Amino acid sequence: MSGFSLQANQKTREGTSHPDRNAQFEYINAQVDAFQAAGQPTISVDTKKKELVGDFKNGGRELRLKGEPEPVRVHDFVIPELGKVAPYGVYDIAANTGWINLGINHDTAAFAVESIRRWWQQLGQARYHQAKRLLITADCGGSNGARVRLWKTELQALADQTGLSITVAHLPPGTSKWNRIEHRLFAFITQNWRGKPLLTHQVIVQLIASTTTEAVGKPDCGWKLADLHRTGCDERSD
Repeated sequence: MSGFSLQANQKTREGTSHPDRNAQFEYINAQVDAFQAAGQPTISVDTKKKELVGDFKNGGRELRLKGEPEPVRVHDFVIPELGKVAPYGVYDIAANTGWINLGINHDTAAFAVESIRRWWQQLGQARYHQAKRLLITADCGGSNGARVRLWKTELQALADQTGLSITVAHLPPGTSKWNRIEHRLFAFITQNWRGKPLLTHQVIVQLIASTTTEAVGKPDCGWKLADLHRTGCDERSD
């Protein structure tokens, strides 16, 4: 038929935006600036997309000999003995460094707070030894969601344990990609393991640990992954 062609759907309708959306981001940025000016730690946290462990297709391409692509499974059915992994990240905004806790079980609020606890014990406490407050920026959903009661309970336990006054600034709904950790840490991990099947937990640990944007010979350029741990997750439900 004249004037017609096969066309895909086009995403253009975003719906209405909250009238205070810009003010919400300005408030979060002001909080980060205030904490940093006072020498207090500010971190961005989130759980990266869960990944299947095994010889599954991983998006992207890598250099190989012509005609010799990496053989992988046709179907993405979970391998019971390998399961999935849930990388929980902590991005230190001031230090410009990333830290990953690789979960091998469920992604719960208890796991999220335990990841923050381990970051504090391994890195944060030594880096900010005079800290009295901690600012956490996070998405409003998931294991660290604004309405998850277990998240709040576990954070209170962390505050009691460390003596820190903890403030959480949740990003508005639908703006998770604006969270600093998404484009400052997770995007580079995805880029680093593109085209590489995540065969084992050890392979995943090595691929994440080798991720950096730091240029050779230029220690002040880009960020680096400071540490990585692999743990099971608390199986308590949110």
